[in-house]
Amino acid sequence: MKCIESKNGIKVDGVSDLDLAQTLDCGQSFRWEQQEDGSFCGIACGKFVRVSLNDGILYIENANREDFEKIWYNYFDLSLDYGKIRKDIARLHPVLHEAAKYAPGIRILRQEPYEALCTFIISQNNNIKRIKGIVQRLCECFGEKIDGGYAFPTPEKMASLTPDDLAPLRAGFRNRYLIDAAQKVNSGEVRLDKCRNCDYEEARAELMKIKGVGVKVADCTLLFGFHRIEAFPIDVWMKRAMEKLFPDMKPEDFGEYAGIAQQYIFHYSRMHPELFDG
Repeated sequence: MKCIESKNGIKVDGVSDLDLAQTLDCGQSFRWEQQEDGSFCGIACGKFVRVSLNDGILYIENANREDFEKIWYNYFDLSLDYGKIRKDIARLHPVLHEAAKYAPGIRILRQEPYEALCTFIISQNNNIKRIKGIVQRLCECFGEKIDGGYAFPTPEKMASLTPDDLAPLRAGFRNRYLIDAAQKVNSGEVRLDKCRNCDYEEARAELMKIKGVGVKVADCTLLFGFHRIEAFPIDVWMKRAMEKLFPDMKPEDFGEYAGIAQQYIFHYSRMHPELFDG
């Protein structure tokens, strides 16, 4: 990969196996908005950027080389060979072969763990448009002002609040879960740093100390916030997909890259509802 720094941003040549729409608008992150020209504006890791991708050149506006090396190279998971992983996964099942071929540009974003935890608490019984609205209001009300918008609020800030303080978010029952998460993370009762490298079941149990965090939210947090790509979150779509398309397989059958397989299956299933007719 070759990085070229310009006055307004940085160009990264040689990027493959990345489609911005498939990656940024598939329900793993909720702070990106597609623009009319196909680019995406968003805030991650306290930085506001506009990103576009054409002919293998990733352009990140409002970023410099240092930002790319410290933030965006990791955030877009550019070190992982998704082409090879996709070929390995495709051998597991004919439907998975089709799913991987359908959306080859999906990558697992490496998001900030606390933000991933909170956004997937918000995601419960919710749709993407409404989740984005709640997350935006949360940041505008309690996040630090930065160029281009607001950073995601810290657990320290949110731990000082009450569920009633979150009423403007219109998040309903999720307010008390968000406050419980903030207080337990801030106090150290829940140790996010522990979840990256410990045994998977132990990491899941750590997150499930938080009120309202069940297996699905914990698995999403581990996959998208800690890059635990052995995670295989199961929601309504995935439950239907597993029952209909993979009746003889269990999550553990998808191996060490189960989380990547899950994203291919999830996207493929949502885009092909006719598979579930009858």
